[in-house]
Amino acid sequence: MTARTLTLAALTLSALCNAAIAQQIAHAPHDLALGNPAAIVDLDSKDGQALTKSTWQFTSSQIVDAQNNAVGADLRASGAPVATRDLAPRLGTPAFEKAAWEPIAPGELDKRRGNGKLSFGWYRTSVTIPETFGAVPARGATIVFEIVIDDYAEVWVDGRLPLVLGQSGGALIKGFNAPNRVVLTSDAQPGQRFDLAVFAANGPLSAPPMNFLWVRTATLEVHPRAAQQVSFGTVQRVDPALDAIVPAGARIEKLAEGFQFLEGPVWHRDGYLLFSDPNANTIYRYDPEGRVSVFRAKSGYKGLDVGTYHQPGSNGLTLDKEGRLVIDEHGNRRVTRLERTGALTVLADRYEGKRLNSPNDLVLKSDGTLYFTDPPFGLPKVFDDPKKELPFSGVFCLRDGKLTLLSKELAGPNGIGFSPDEKFLYVSNWDPQRKVILRFPVEAGCAVGAPTVFADLTQAPGEEALDGLKIDARGDVFVSGPGGLWIFDATGKHLGTLHPEQQPANLAWGDDGRTLYLAARTALYRIRLSVSGVTATASR
Repeated sequence: MTARTLTLAALTLSALCNAAIAQQIAHAPHDLALGNPAAIVDLDSKDGQALTKSTWQFTSSQIVDAQNNAVGADLRASGAPVATRDLAPRLGTPAFEKAAWEPIAPGELDKRRGNGKLSFGWYRTSVTIPETFGAVPARGATIVFEIVIDDYAEVWVDGRLPLVLGQSGGALIKGFNAPNRVVLTSDAQPGQRFDLAVFAANGPLSAPPMNFLWVRTATLEVHPRAAQQVSFGTVQRVDPALDAIVPAGARIEKLAEGFQFLEGPVWHRDGYLLFSDPNANTIYRYDPEGRVSVFRAKSGYKGLDVGTYHQPGSNGLTLDKEGRLVIDEHGNRRVTRLERTGALTVLADRYEGKRLNSPNDLVLKSDGTLYFTDPPFGLPKVFDDPKKELPFSGVFCLRDGKLTLLSKELAGPNGIGFSPDEKFLYVSNWDPQRKVILRFPVEAGCAVGAPTVFADLTQAPGEEALDGLKIDARGDVFVSGPGGLWIFDATGKHLGTLHPEQQPANLAWGDDGRTLYLAARTALYRIRLSVSGVTATASR
């Protein structure tokens, strides 16, 4: 990231308040991702239930005495036995199937159930996708289940409830009498069946009301696959070999906008995208329903002088084999790991006793060794910041708790990634005077050989230098560079460039591995490719 980019980011920060950004994020993603439905199925009606072969049932759930273990040294339930409370029945237990299930006739979902006050219950049904929803074909459509329960709801699909830090809505509680929306499938096939179980709770929980549990609405929305959609950008085909990577007709989709400066996307194995906004000091989550939520606030810095930072938040993100998030924290000048308990473990913050600059991007080798870049772009005054302690911008390796300097050759080492066989390490350089990608032979332990210049874009028009970098399963190299996302084959030959409407800063593969997500300035984009990428948790 250049000083020019930091200046633009500062102007953006002063021009947009957090409230306005939050409002845009709250409304834009759903409209852009799905639009208005072509058909709605009322799952409380006789016709709707006949169409989807569905019926509803209800059973109450009670608070019961239970046993647990107190918190242990690992911050988990590993201590001494303690008495606590639980809910019964719970989905996934024999008692759930054996419970006294009340059949619900069509039109009676709004019947009051439970005994009021602190009251809980389960609604369940199964829906089967028909050939058509009226005149709307089912095949290939996106099907959204939406339910509004008085007062709170959690939605289980096929026996599964996602547990995601920071998630609000979707399958989890969204708010008082708020709609819960879950995408059942984005590629519907006639005959598909989905088992739905909805946990209902009276609320507010801190002031249990006298009213009862009931369903306000329960529907399926049908969003047919569009024959043609707008592309938010273009594909420049320099070499015919690009056709094997970017299929003809591929379009760039805009998923969400209204951010300050997007960076560091990573696809989580549980089916959602995480990405940083270092200017907003936030990690966001984008889910398949097209919603954006705050995954982690104050993601890179908490301090009295935070107003002096252009980018105090997190930047690069990756995941280890256990699914734990590894974070480059700009303002805190460190690399951390978010444990499953919610605790943060500091992996690296000093080299030879001196504080790191501001770790920018990172990648994990298959054996768990961590590699990251450390330019000073997260410091308030960048290269001239008085708090800068290292006289160079380094590429580092962390193995078995020991931090090793691999290179200090580049002024602004930025993106970093491995070839699929892990024989080479690629590092891009954010330096308008030297827009190069270096390729390092990977040696045993925490060592690399002498680098060679894989690609040189110094003469490419535009003020942008090189930012995020990723490699696909074939060994093709994707790098954010002047004017767009440049694609090179494994020999360094330029095959083409993706030009989204905004300059991309970083990228990540997700979904089934063939969807490329682009973090680009104030918006999030994606494009479907013909090749798979190397995801953060993929085995090599």
